[in-house]
Amino acid sequence: MAIIIDEIAIQVEVTGETSAGSSPSSASNEDKLSIVNECVERVLEILKQKTER
Repeated sequence: MAIIIDEIAIQVEVTGETSAGSSPSSASNEDKLSIVNECVERVLEILKQKTER
């Protein structure tokens, strides 16, 4: 059975500030950027496949 995605909503908030009480994150900025880029590539590939049908 195929799964059809009719709508996708992505919301991202990016700030350069860190709060004083937070501990350092385990992922570096480069790691976060690579994850975001991978997600964008996958979404674009899905949209491309959808328009080819």
